[in-house]
Amino acid sequence: MIPLFHDFEGETVLVVGGGPVGARKARKFAREADVVVLSPEFADADFGAAERVQAAPGPEDAADWVARADPALVVAATDDADVNDAFAGAAREAGALVNRADESGGRDADSVVVPATIRDDPVAVAVSTGGASPALSKYLREQLEDELAGAGGMADLTASLRAELKAADVPPETRRDAVRAVVRSGPVWKALRTGGTNARQTADDVVAGVVGNTEWST
Repeated sequence: MIPLFHDFEGETVLVVGGGPVGARKARKFAREADVVVLSPEFADADFGAAERVQAAPGPEDAADWVARADPALVVAATDDADVNDAFAGAAREAGALVNRADESGGRDADSVVVPATIRDDPVAVAVSTGGASPALSKYLREQLEDELAGAGGMADLTASLRAELKAADVPPETRRDAVRAVVRSGPVWKALRTGGTNARQTADDVVAGVVGNTEWST
């Protein structure tokens, strides 16, 4: 499977199944998409901003529900393999992506695996074992969380630096070297992670050392 980041803003995600797995998937996608959760009953869990529709569709109802929701993605998360099969098939017929919560390993075309995700906006890192070992995905995510602390701040900082260096007519190769030096600077990372106010000044000093002067920033 090839990892991709998909923009679900303005799209609908249909989650079939109201158990803990369905709730977890609903919360994740509700960060961006319009999520509809379809189930005869709902676990005592947080479904985020998802809309919950109480219904008990059988396999014969899948195509109708998919047509009504017009989803970009269908998450099949019931404990009934026949229902999951039917909704997965209906989703593919409608041109939607499919996430099967009851499968691991080999998957059909148009399948999506929902990875463990670490976020420090605008940075997002996803970890997946292809559905083979969710426990390992969770463990790796936990290990990476500390490593990525401050990454969002670094992304914002270096984006500003790139724009300012370009506006100052610093040559492209020098701009790249300066930004790389900031990204590799231990003192800049330390300032970002500790919440200090000197991250920008520390970065400016690093850039000046590459550019050769302190007058590039106006």
